[in-house]
Amino acid sequence: MLGEDEEWLFEVAEEIDTEDGQLWVVGVGEDGVMAFTDDGIENLKELIAIHKDTPSIIEKRRQALAAMMTPKTEESDEI
Repeated sequence: MLGEDEEWLFEVAEEIDTEDGQLWVVGVGEDGVMAFTDDGIENLKELIAIHKDTPSIIEKRRQALAAMMTPKTEESDEI
């Protein structure tokens, strides 16, 4: 529908909160699927435009998430 790469679109859509129209539909014994209200689709279209204007947003987000996941090393020389 939106003519975008599915993985890229998923990363963009992850930024939308429930109150902004993004939700998950879960069936019995199945994985959930991301879904959107009408407002959520409009918000997603706006985010797509923002990300196309500034493609580095997703890379910066990936780097920030990776930094949060990397364990910090303790320096044993300091007391």
